[in-house]
Amino acid sequence: MKVIFLGTGEFSLTVLKTVYSSRHTVVAAVAQPDRVNARNGRIIPSPVSVFARENDIKLFKFERIGSGAEELKALGADVMLTASYGQMLPESVLNLCPFGVINTHASLLPKYRGASPIQAAIEAGETETGVSVMRTVMKMDAGDIIAAEKMRLTGEENSAECFEKLAVIAARLAVEALNALEDGTAVTVRQDERQATYCKKLKKSDGKIDFSLPAEKIHNIVRAYYGFPGTYFEYNGKTVKIIKSRVTEGADAAPGTVIESDPKRGLKIQCGDGAIEALTVQGEGGKAMSAGDYLRGHPIEKGSVIV
Repeated sequence: MKVIFLGTGEFSLTVLKTVYSSRHTVVAAVAQPDRVNARNGRIIPSPVSVFARENDIKLFKFERIGSGAEELKALGADVMLTASYGQMLPESVLNLCPFGVINTHASLLPKYRGASPIQAAIEAGETETGVSVMRTVMKMDAGDIIAAEKMRLTGEENSAECFEKLAVIAARLAVEALNALEDGTAVTVRQDERQATYCKKLKKSDGKIDFSLPAEKIHNIVRAYYGFPGTYFEYNGKTVKIIKSRVTEGADAAPGTVIESDPKRGLKIQCGDGAIEALTVQGEGGKAMSAGDYLRGHPIEKGSVIV
């Protein structure tokens, strides 16, 4: 089939590469417009944009995809495939192709519809997640499911590790779904709306740690928010990110109390239930390092309370 691919980041790129190498033909790629790096002002093309240019795939970058409906229709594609594209598709786009639009979503739908399904599953302490490929309809992530596959979670992996594994699954399922649609063997399953849950688009402020939460919950948030938005606390007016953590035994102290702070014994902070040990941290403008190494140059007073 002739496919118009819509996606932007690394997750999308993994799917695009696999579809590009399949029996199907990618007639165009649609990515989000290039963004400007806030630090140096340089324009940063997305991974999908770079791959499209390198492989002579027609590339579009619409601020609003609805404005490009006629250009996309002129391509005569059979189907559109989206993977972490980042824009809601209007009806004018959904109806462009004979086979409509199918989407890869990194959750076991109908759970965790929305923008941050991988992070939401980890934060919730799920023991499994997965990928769903479904038809795209006007309601977010609510279309009939064409294919799905589960993936076990150990309770220690972070979101970046999950993104990488789930992208590979999504790529394979996307091709299988395209094959089934072309062969006329696709079987769809309607989602149970009663089981639907939703996740939000994350923002930087979501990463500030609330030490009144149980240590297990905070540990899950550290894993879930790895990379962006990151998890952090503030000490003496400086931001300290916790990159990697583990749950440890607490003390008779108020939540947020630093119950251990020593280069050899580590950094432990009391939580609402139990304590969290920061294994890897990152100070403002610095590199990620062990908590012990950080404390050698940036002491945190034992007994102080972080709020």
